[in-house]
Amino acid sequence: MSSLSLALRDSSTMLRRNLLHARRYPSLTLNLLMTPVMLLLLFVYIFGGAMSGGISGGGGRDEYIAYIVPGILLMTIGSTVVGAAVSVSTDMSEGIIARFRTMAIHRSSVLIGHVVGSVLQSIASVVLVGLVGVAIGFRSTDASVLEWLAAFGLIALYALALTWIAVGMGMASPNAEAASNSAMPLILLPLISSAFTPIDSMPGWFQPIAEYQPFTPAIETLRGLLLGTEIGHNGWLALGWSIALIALGYRWSTAQFKRDPK
Repeated sequence: MSSLSLALRDSSTMLRRNLLHARRYPSLTLNLLMTPVMLLLLFVYIFGGAMSGGISGGGGRDEYIAYIVPGILLMTIGSTVVGAAVSVSTDMSEGIIARFRTMAIHRSSVLIGHVVGSVLQSIASVVLVGLVGVAIGFRSTDASVLEWLAAFGLIALYALALTWIAVGMGMASPNAEAASNSAMPLILLPLISSAFTPIDSMPGWFQPIAEYQPFTPAIETLRGLLLGTEIGHNGWLALGWSIALIALGYRWSTAQFKRDPK
């Protein structure tokens, strides 16, 4: 059997392992999923009337739903991948990684199983949150099939990028609690992006921070694909951020995995 076949076989085994863990212990995924759902409902039904005046046209709640849902979908990814950091840190601290090192399995399959499992969970979470958005009034009637495919590709790419960063955070943390805390920026960064309010409504000194952080270009690109708004340079920024985060997270994670286990 070739090296590639062994890697694929072992990676699929590790993927099944991680998906079984997620199915047997769904509380972590559900808790992380509830954060974007609650924020969506909170901002639409509690703050939506006041905050909708800040978007172009000064529309009402329906316009604000259309504005906020793409941001919440990207925030869902950041929230869900925290589970990957916790899962990896748990494996490292409980010694299962040390056992895997002694077995005749492809070394990279352990990380690949975590990453692919987290990406699948992130996409499933985005679909569920998207259904909540549709239930409260979100519509994307002007998007073509190609634009929907591009939006799905963007979501999957960002899920992969943020998962690799979360895996690196998990491997660098001494325990699951520390991993959960270190991954909190992946939840908090969307709060200081264009997810909830336009950039031009923020203080002038803060606008560059909000505009060029990783989430804002992806949110604006997703809005453009689903709602037909102007994408501009955000598409290239989103692609650049995702590639950079994948490269950084991969190098960080693999470098730590090659060290002695905790």
